[in-house]
Amino acid sequence: MPTKSITMSENGRCAYQGSLNHWIYPALGDLKMPDITPANISSLLLSMQSKGKAHATCVKVYTILHSLFKMAYMSDAVTTTPMDKAERPKLRKGEPKDKELESYAIEDVQRIFEALEQKPLKWQVLMRLLIDIGIRRGECCGLRWQDVDFTANTITIFGNLCYTPQKGIYLDTPKSGKVRTIDVDPEIIHLLSKLRHEQAAQAISKYVFTQQNRPEPMHPQSPARYMQKFSQRYGVPSLHPHKLRHTFASIAITNGADVASVSKKPGHSDKAVTLRMYTHADQESMRRASQIFRDALKKSNQA
Repeated sequence: MPTKSITMSENGRCAYQGSLNHWIYPALGDLKMPDITPANISSLLLSMQSKGKAHATCVKVYTILHSLFKMAYMSDAVTTTPMDKAERPKLRKGEPKDKELESYAIEDVQRIFEALEQKPLKWQVLMRLLIDIGIRRGECCGLRWQDVDFTANTITIFGNLCYTPQKGIYLDTPKSGKVRTIDVDPEIIHLLSKLRHEQAAQAISKYVFTQQNRPEPMHPQSPARYMQKFSQRYGVPSLHPHKLRHTFASIAITNGADVASVSKKPGHSDKAVTLRMYTHADQESMRRASQIFRDALKKSNQA
């Protein structure tokens, strides 16, 4: 898989290798590629489903196998591919098609803000940034002071802090591959200014969010661990960086923001991604949409 390895991100390579080590090699590793049959592939996928593995996990393994055999076929290592006769995993009866995207309501966000007032400044700023602009936790952990414009009230996302066991902590490009500048609540910019002075008294760092009394950037998995404890202490159910990120888009869209503008803040590759992720709407937003339609008809009839 040399070609695949070159084109994938470090996180992608780690996940790819994990699927190979955990599922594919134990089941098919003793066989040569030309000897692997559609029955072997189907047996592996059915075994995964019988163990209750998620549909997405089974599809990922199927996709990796499809990719491997395609590369082997294109390089003449095999003359046929068993994937032509191996069926893509189907959803089990009763298994949900897509896990509903979770987010918080405005009242929940206000409760989180109230609880945050008792927490260290670093965590106040980090969690409020996740909610206010919907950036990824790795983008938040990779934020540098030079990326903050205290005059224009903006931050620019240049990187995404990642971690893999093989490489450790490293700064990668944003997931979308695009640098983007985002407006930030002036109140959060003020908190960032306070954090900068607080941090300078402990350790000089180019990173906004650092390890305790050290200049190294915060581990990208630290926000999730911190929020788990926060969730238990303050009774905020299932608090997670992804849920805060989704909260921004959910509240913005259900309160009338256009999808094209909303999609730019979280860094979605295009607005179609935002539409797929946030198709749910509450009763109030659906009622409002109906009323907008009726009002438009009335105006047309009066013209």
